[in-house]
Amino acid sequence: MAKKESSFVNMVITLFVVTGVAALALGGVYNLTKEPIAIAKRLKIEKAIGEVLPEFDSITEFKSMPEGGKDSLTFYQATKAGEPVGTAVRTYTDDGFSGRFWIMVGFVDGDVISGTSVLEHKETPGLGDKMSTAWADQFKGKNLNDFNLKVKKDGGDVDAITAATISSRAFCDATERAYDELKKQGGN
Repeated sequence: MAKKESSFVNMVITLFVVTGVAALALGGVYNLTKEPIAIAKRLKIEKAIGEVLPEFDSITEFKSMPEGGKDSLTFYQATKAGEPVGTAVRTYTDDGFSGRFWIMVGFVDGDVISGTSVLEHKETPGLGDKMSTAWADQFKGKNLNDFNLKVKKDGGDVDAITAATISSRAFCDATERAYDELKKQGGN
């Protein structure tokens, strides 16, 4: 077998063939993983809704763009036997130490936080990521008519995560964004 001459045309053809094969492989992997990734995200959201709300048997979903927001919030109104039990709100903040993160906040009786769950974040391991631990339990059962959603350092009622005040403030920001938009939408 004779060796091909190393010319510009041969190199360009080889480059296009390699690029084409890589693009087809990448496209194939994307198509294979797209649906399982979407299912995993949906299951994570469903699990978070179950963590932040009392027992329910049906959910109605809608979206709303908060005033001055960069992304819409998703509301999950839950009912049991036709009676409302609460609303879970998928909310975000762009004020995290490492940028945007998403949380789920549950509300009952319109003003009471029934629970929180962190959905996505890139906060510092061992510091800001503690918002995914028992630290968030301090929000549970709080009526936002008399609970100030600011860290104590800023005159509020929230104990900040040690050495992660920025993440704590951001968590409060996301929670307040959810509450403000819930009130704007009519409450429960």
